[in-house]
Amino acid sequence: MNPTKTLTYSNLCRTAFGYAGSQVLYAAVRLGVPDALADGPVPVDELARRLGCDPDGLTRLLRALVVLGAVEEASPGRVALAPEAGPLCADHPRSIQAGVLLFGAPATWRAWGALADGVRTGEPAFDHVHGRPLFDHLARDPALSAVFNAAMGQGTEWVAAEVPKAYDLGSARTVVDVGGGSGVLLAAVLAAVPEARGILYDTTAGAAGAAETLRRAGLSDRCAVRTGDFFTGVPGGDVILVKGILHDWDDGRCVTLLRHCRRSIAPDGRLLVLEPVLPDRMDAPDAAGAVMSDIAMLVYTGGRERTRTQFQDLFAAGGFDLADVTEPLAGTGIRILVGHPSRQTDTGLSNVEYPIPGV
Repeated sequence: MNPTKTLTYSNLCRTAFGYAGSQVLYAAVRLGVPDALADGPVPVDELARRLGCDPDGLTRLLRALVVLGAVEEASPGRVALAPEAGPLCADHPRSIQAGVLLFGAPATWRAWGALADGVRTGEPAFDHVHGRPLFDHLARDPALSAVFNAAMGQGTEWVAAEVPKAYDLGSARTVVDVGGGSGVLLAAVLAAVPEARGILYDTTAGAAGAAETLRRAGLSDRCAVRTGDFFTGVPGGDVILVKGILHDWDDGRCVTLLRHCRRSIAPDGRLLVLEPVLPDRMDAPDAAGAVMSDIAMLVYTGGRERTRTQFQDLFAAGGFDLADVTEPLAGTGIRILVGHPSRQTDTGLSNVEYPIPGV
């Protein structure tokens, strides 16, 4: 028997009630517990005073956090943040604080409650609960949109530094980051390729923090931030980055986006798509992250994760040949799928002339 498939009674119960643990972490982060404990142990009564919490209620939350391994009882009446729980703090180099706030937010976990509806209908559970798509909802909820952007930025920080190590971008001239969000990925790429210039392209809400990210990185003079809808077109470049975008959408919308990339890319250009890749078989424990991300897309957006073969078909429909798929970037399940403009593409997808855009 494959030990990875052994499901004990205790593990089954832990999974069944897993959302309770998620909400414990969400409550702790929302109340500021991890950051308040970041500098060392604090008496519970003092912690309750600092955070404006009921002492008994906070004690009960702290007990739950001890059970989860996020908090330790340093001495009677005094608690400390467990070393492994550092990523719950805002200033940790691999912080997941924004992600915890996003996935624990009422609008988000209510959508998970409608997963069965999504499975039955094939439509996003989020739409079923809220009556509108996720991105429309975010446009009407600036606070949640800010948390969403921060969470996406934190997730990108984990992989951004690995991209130039995993794929040689030394010859890049103009790098376009489609749906580039806060600019974390583009900043890492431009830092590794000093001769290149960049264009970050996203919606106004999506690119809200990009200018500041690029300014802090000293890249304001090498990179422009442009806003618009990538389903109507994208700026031109010889390297086009598309990270965590295709999995948000169905195949038809993805092909539309890829065809816009094909029209805009240089004849010798490279399309770099950064996504998890599903295994061909269900029995692949090492792909658990991609599998759970796939079910999350059914909950949130109606998109999906894809196998290598599905990506190959998608690229072909968009005017690209899938030339390579890297190993997962260090510490993540994200791979770089490299596309080259197809020589068999209909000429209607090609530019007659390719000027390097100024920024």
